[in-house]
Amino acid sequence: MLKSKTRWIVRETDKQMRDQLAEQLEISPLLASLLINRGMTEAETARNFLYDKGNEFHDPFLLSGMKEASERIHQAIANEEPILIFGDYDADGVSSTSVMMTVLTDLGAKVDFYIPNRFTEGYGPNEAAFRQAKENGYQLIITVDTGIAAVKEAAVAAEIGIDLIITDHHEPGPELPQALAIIHPKLPGGSYPFPYLAGVGVAFKVAHALYGRVPEHLLDLAAIGTIADLVPLRGENRTIAKAGIKKLQQTSRLGIEALLQLTSTKKEVVNEETIGFMIAPRINAVGRLSDADPAVELMLTKDKATAAELAQEIDAMNKERQAIVAEITKEAVEMVKSHYPPEKYPVIVIGKENWNAGVIGIVASKLVDTFYRPAIVLSFDPETNKAKGSARSITGFDLFKNLSTCRELLPHFGGHPMAAGMTLELSDVDRLRERLCALANEQLTVEDFIPVTELDAAVPLDQVNLPIIEQLNMLAPYGMSNPKPKVLIEKAGLSTLRKIGSDQTHLKLQLENEAGSLDGIGFGMGHYADHIAPFSKVSVIGELAVNEWNNIRKPQLFLKDLQVDNWQLFDARGHRQLEKWIGQVPRERLLITFKEDTVRELNLETFKPEIVHISGPKEAAQLSVHDKNIVFVDLPPAEGYVEALLQNGCPGRIYVHFHQQDSHFFSTMPTREHFKWLYGFLLKRKSFDLNKYGDELAKHRGWSRETIDFMSKVFFELGFVTINGGIIHLQETAPKRDLNESPSYQNKKLQLELENKLLYSSYQELRAWLDEHVNAPVDNEEEVESWI
Repeated sequence: MLKSKTRWIVRETDKQMRDQLAEQLEISPLLASLLINRGMTEAETARNFLYDKGNEFHDPFLLSGMKEASERIHQAIANEEPILIFGDYDADGVSSTSVMMTVLTDLGAKVDFYIPNRFTEGYGPNEAAFRQAKENGYQLIITVDTGIAAVKEAAVAAEIGIDLIITDHHEPGPELPQALAIIHPKLPGGSYPFPYLAGVGVAFKVAHALYGRVPEHLLDLAAIGTIADLVPLRGENRTIAKAGIKKLQQTSRLGIEALLQLTSTKKEVVNEETIGFMIAPRINAVGRLSDADPAVELMLTKDKATAAELAQEIDAMNKERQAIVAEITKEAVEMVKSHYPPEKYPVIVIGKENWNAGVIGIVASKLVDTFYRPAIVLSFDPETNKAKGSARSITGFDLFKNLSTCRELLPHFGGHPMAAGMTLELSDVDRLRERLCALANEQLTVEDFIPVTELDAAVPLDQVNLPIIEQLNMLAPYGMSNPKPKVLIEKAGLSTLRKIGSDQTHLKLQLENEAGSLDGIGFGMGHYADHIAPFSKVSVIGELAVNEWNNIRKPQLFLKDLQVDNWQLFDARGHRQLEKWIGQVPRERLLITFKEDTVRELNLETFKPEIVHISGPKEAAQLSVHDKNIVFVDLPPAEGYVEALLQNGCPGRIYVHFHQQDSHFFSTMPTREHFKWLYGFLLKRKSFDLNKYGDELAKHRGWSRETIDFMSKVFFELGFVTINGGIIHLQETAPKRDLNESPSYQNKKLQLELENKLLYSSYQELRAWLDEHVNAPVDNEEEVESWI
């Protein structure tokens, strides 16, 4: 047995609806299922989604405040008033700033941008920056990707005579800022048809309004911010992302080209993963470690040398960011385990002085991945007595909603249901932890703390082919609310299973059954190769893709998780590095010994707490092995010991070593002809000195001395001879008896059979024998006794 990392839930699809949609659109039933799972049950809606029909951009003036904002901006341009763009330091904020800078520059505005320093100013508008802007002559400030929570700052702007236009997409609080205009797709009372725009999506709509047309040349920037900010890739966001990716594939933007060149990425293969894993992390890294200005400059530069230089600088910062994240994550994980164990604290709230405030959001995400608990990671500043933090959540725990109930502890916070940022007093950290843990205990069940993987469909292996996979790609670009499809392939055989990569950390396998085969690759999953036994049936989940190599195209599965439902047999018979491989057996393990000296003989004192010595079948029958990983360290005295052990529950895994100090298998088991000859020899001699002439007799017959001694002992036990001082005397008047009446003969025969069955059988023979006895019922105590 091999348990999956998460709970797998396969979405149920109405088969009649699926088949009808597949017929109407002339697509595969699998693609029809995926569309239905994404809420597209009508043929027209699904057709528009697949073929980009009916996905035009909405009228930007449907956004509340757009008319007022547009008029004020045009007025400022006409009057040559300087305009300040106030942005945010993440990829969405940088993209938003770049979009707004471009449109205003194109329209002839006197414009500059300002992005606060994460470390000295924190998130969002601040009074000092606004007052400095006033001193510098600015009368109009436009926020992008920020500002909806800036109630106090908006009041300051009004007080000092600055007109403030707020464009944002974060969750509005109970009180809105008093600004000239607020452009927000979720504004209470608003009527905009799509409420899930990213910050850059809102900035793009402002650009649309100002140009009087869709600014297609800005779609590349809009796609970066939209995909990076993890907003739902449906509706207008999908339109932005899909068109923006096409724009990126043909981009002449020097900064983007420099980043692509730096990472050896060809423009024509750019997709949502290029943005999510290559472009966005580098843009984010700048604002996480320092001022975000170089990232905006990279997006806007018209100079090739400057673009190359900025790209190199940003890439170096990203590498530094990765090292810092790794160090803080290590400390954070240890802090959780030592002081706030997840079994006692349903919400993780931790912090430390001098943790880099720019990367703690990433660390919070890693804690969620590790412990599957909502996590808040804080950077403590003793000088200001403040804690600045980032939060990430799990399904079922709305961060924004729950943090809103703690507003008296959080003078500064904002975010979404799954992510948030905040500032609070150091003295309030413990209270925040207590409050959130209490809320989580009220809202979450034990099951909520087990990670879930939602699967789109269970797919038979023979239905995985190139045309099906190419159809699935019509769903791209993937992202929030339109995830990359994950499928389940159940109980397939394995024709290939091996570790790959220079450090053997990746897994390569080939699934097969009578109908076909499929290659699979699991990055970072190499360790699974040690936990899948031969001939196991494996269930896997993953993402289907096309593997192209040397102009050969084949279906491939990118593995995400796997499991083996049945018990597994791992064969370690004859394995010499005993301590090493026992150490690799997963916990919940029982090391079973049947002989008193085995622990000493094999130097297993280290494992003593996990060793169970079985001295009889009754004791074996009372030991629960259900779901345990049991190791048969040595050979039992009889089959019944193993049979008794296995009737009391199904083990998850069985590891067999079956150590035997003195093997009977390779010693000669004398035949009846052997015994007949020796009896005749003694009949002629009447007596024979075993000590003096035993070796010569063995050599003469081509037997071992052990064989001579064994047969002599059998004759003695049957009363055929007497042995005194090594001299054997024949008892001619002894009655006839069968060899099986000799305990030594019977024991050797049983031991040979036992060794043949357990120690020297093939893997498949041993597996079949054990399978017969796993969970086999035992009717009565007499049967237990009969096993001896």
